[in-house]
Amino acid sequence: MRAAEHLALLRTAGLQPKKSFGQNFLVSDAAIAKIAEACVPHDEIGLSHVVELGAGAGALTAALTERAAHVSAVERDRDLVPLLEGALEATIGLGKLSVIEADAQSLDLASLFARPELPGSPAPQAFRRVLAGNLPYQITGQLLRLAVGHAEHVDRVVFMVQEEVADRLVARPSTKAYGALSVFVQAAFAVRIVLNVPPGAFVPSPRVSSAVVALVPHRPPLAVETETFRAVVKAAFGARRKTLRNAWRALAESSSLEDAAASAGISLDARGETLDVLAFARFARAIEGQAPTVAAAATPDRSTAG
Repeated sequence: MRAAEHLALLRTAGLQPKKSFGQNFLVSDAAIAKIAEACVPHDEIGLSHVVELGAGAGALTAALTERAAHVSAVERDRDLVPLLEGALEATIGLGKLSVIEADAQSLDLASLFARPELPGSPAPQAFRRVLAGNLPYQITGQLLRLAVGHAEHVDRVVFMVQEEVADRLVARPSTKAYGALSVFVQAAFAVRIVLNVPPGAFVPSPRVSSAVVALVPHRPPLAVETETFRAVVKAAFGARRKTLRNAWRALAESSSLEDAAASAGISLDARGETLDVLAFARFARAIEGQAPTVAAAATPDRSTAG
């Protein structure tokens, strides 16, 4: 079933995309095919369990079930759940698809990926664990934070995000797009842009362009996201024009900052945007040794999307 047919089912049922849910349904079959391949490459066909966030009208869901051993399609819109179950009834009957009515923001991914009843070979615990989704723009930050928090439980993440967000995810130090979001996500994942998707590929068309990003976890992560690490990164980007000496002054006494910076090989006269993830990690570890109470200086906003 092509994407347009899924959309036709939606209209036949008297349903329309809900603005409150940030629903923009992907109707480009070419884009859907590329996303499905990014989620389940040719050498992993039949070996993956994909958790899809926001299954919508089921166009991507159907493409994923053709490649994965099992797809867990998560959808919080209760009006769409019976539509998905009806359109993909045969696939559900084969045991290749589970439709789950839930809010992706509060999903227990570790438990979902560990479900013992999944069919197929190899054993469920040996499946490649893939997290995918066309993310509603208003909760992109929360779902990126979900992915970062569960990096140890996934083997790949493939998200559709606003193009501007994708640029921030792959940004390198000393560039305009590089910021706290870049550091937090790159600490957990290697990130690449898979493809850019124009507004016309969606119904309704969003006002901005989108991009698909693939995130592969670092094993081990480049940095552990402790309270101190979060505080150090957020303070460094809180005022981009400030030197690190001024940006970090609330984190510890001046002498402790100097000692920690020297230990980490960082100049306090530099700006935060010049540091890579490993430099932030070194400084966070050093400052923890110099000032154990630094976590109390963390900013109230702990959002990974900062």
